[in-house]
Amino acid sequence: MASPVASQSVHRQVLWAAFQAPVICINHDFTWFALIITYVEQGPIKSPPNAILGMEKAFLSAEWKNLVFANYQVPEDILIPYVPAGTELDLYNGKCFVSLVGFMFSNTRLYGVKIPAYQNFEEFNLRFYVVRNEGENFKRGVVFIKEIVPRRMIARVARWLYDEHYVYCKMNNTLHQTADELTIQYGFRFNGDWNYFQATTGHTGALPLPGSEEEFITEHYWGYTKQGKHLTSEYKVQHPPWEINNTTNHDIRCNIKDLYGEAFNQHMKKPSSVFVSTGSAIKVFPRKLLRV
Repeated sequence: MASPVASQSVHRQVLWAAFQAPVICINHDFTWFALIITYVEQGPIKSPPNAILGMEKAFLSAEWKNLVFANYQVPEDILIPYVPAGTELDLYNGKCFVSLVGFMFSNTRLYGVKIPAYQNFEEFNLRFYVVRNEGENFKRGVVFIKEIVPRRMIARVARWLYDEHYVYCKMNNTLHQTADELTIQYGFRFNGDWNYFQATTGHTGALPLPGSEEEFITEHYWGYTKQGKHLTSEYKVQHPPWEINNTTNHDIRCNIKDLYGEAFNQHMKKPSSVFVSTGSAIKVFPRKLLRV
């Protein structure tokens, strides 16, 4: 049996590794909490802490399934306060977009280890698009305004550790298939009312056309989080290009004003586009802190 001193030392190393863990593209403080859960419930992780901190190996693998996107054109000025240092707004044909996104986070693993009770859950968020210019290298990424998760502890840890605008809500999802159609719905209870995003689509998808709005929305492979006036968190997300399914019908009931503010409410009355993607397996790599 390990001595108490040795156990405390290992525990501190695991906590430090967890703090250095990546933020996730849709639920970006989940990994911090999940690493600790894995350590407590399954014992020490096979990879030593120094390996956990390595930048070469993906920290998290999962599947993002049945994504629904509602995209809105908004004025640039309402997003300026949220833009992380070292990035700038990424525009499509001179237009600025935000997206409501719902999806399932499934089969979550940390270095191949399943996370008890935290493998599968719904996620609902509002995000916008930025680009970071590193000379000849342009990194196109996403920034989150607010994320809704169905676990109180995840939301609490995220607010405490990163001062992010996380919200815990009761959530549910439904998936209804017929021979011709697929209907997906994500719901969450906020301020006593159920909000939802429902979309109906066919079963056949295709890669988005080059230069299309769908390609712009889905082809962002970096995540950025504003940590301070001159500090930004950056992380890489890896997945294949997603096939897009056009919707035949959609229904969105979302309390935009109370969730995101009146400025967003004024410009999110009707989406410019709505589409569905079946998603794919993904990998998330450790984050870096950028001092700008």
